[in-house]
Amino acid sequence: MANNNHTKDSEVSLKRFFFECLLVFLVVFGTGLFLNRHVFALEQVAGPSMQPAFETGDRVVAVRNAQIHRGDIVILDAPDQPGALYIKRVIGLPGNTVSSNNDITYINGKSLKETYLTQFKRRLPNGDQYTQDFTLSSLSLAAKVPKNSYFVMGDHRDVSSDSRRFGYVKKSAIVGVVKMKFWPVSAFKFY
Repeated sequence: MANNNHTKDSEVSLKRFFFECLLVFLVVFGTGLFLNRHVFALEQVAGPSMQPAFETGDRVVAVRNAQIHRGDIVILDAPDQPGALYIKRVIGLPGNTVSSNNDITYINGKSLKETYLTQFKRRLPNGDQYTQDFTLSSLSLAAKVPKNSYFVMGDHRDVSSDSRRFGYVKKSAIVGVVKMKFWPVSAFKFY
């Protein structure tokens, strides 16, 4: 009789163990799903528009609903490709004027330091510009970046589809602010 009770106890313990494992899995999976949907965005970079900072295949973590500052790298819903995402750098904030002249970007008439462009600019033959001259009016845009909108550009200016082409990006279209590149491991970096 004692052996029979031991077998029943073992079966109950085994069932309880599997139930607890299933419960832990569901809690972890649910928490991960919640965090990915409401707090973090895990995305993979595709395309050359943010080279050399990001290459195709890089994986990043973006924080949803983060405060957005000039120079931040953001993931956004592509305005000109439904269902696609873009990775771009925030250049103009609401209320700013943005222009480029002789390969210098100006915000409200003051030059913007863009050290992230140095690598590409060095490769250009003398006299060539990396960022073509523009003003917001030459792009047929409002004179200032509208409220709750941003002017974004890719670092690889000559191939990037960005605000110079599709206009301002509404805050609601920004998925998140990139805070970390975690793949490849050799290029791990916090932003």
